[in-house]
Amino acid sequence: MESDGGAEEPGGESSYFLYYAYGSNLLRERLLLRNPSAALCALARLQDFKLEFGHHQGRTSPVWHGGTATIAQSPGDEVWGIVWKMNTCNLSSLDKQEGVEDGFYVPIEVNVYTQAGKVLTCRSYQMKDYVCGPPSPQYKKVICMGAKQNGLPIDYLEKLEAIETNNYAGPVPIMEEIEAAIKAEKINSV
Repeated sequence: MESDGGAEEPGGESSYFLYYAYGSNLLRERLLLRNPSAALCALARLQDFKLEFGHHQGRTSPVWHGGTATIAQSPGDEVWGIVWKMNTCNLSSLDKQEGVEDGFYVPIEVNVYTQAGKVLTCRSYQMKDYVCGPPSPQYKKVICMGAKQNGLPIDYLEKLEAIETNNYAGPVPIMEEIEAAIKAEKINSV
């Protein structure tokens, strides 16, 4: 029997993968724009890494108009994020969203710790060849909205809210798409 992407079926696990999100994909509506099978699995902590923002090869993101999130090894630090359970049919759309084919990010495997103390092995992404640089206010807003939406720890949320931005004030079409998705969801849930 084929899985519909949401059912927990014994033996059907091979059609799923776990994805650890720490940036804009913390926000459910952002991830679902291109990856409709994503289902919340757990809040989790990535140990010995820190969150950074950067420009791939020094170039500003044409989507977000600022630095985008990545993770860098850093003993003693931690990054909080969300583990999404996704159907393997969304693997290529997730890779495309993360800029894998353009060489911006590379998929990596990370072990994260859930609040229940379980260790989960997940796919995540790390930026290649980047120069540190602040995110746009819009990108930071999406990350903070996702952190709040999913109940990441308050002290971590405060760290996210304290991130300096580049003060970009121009149009960000992806932000409009996300806001429209949030609005549509509110209308549909009434």
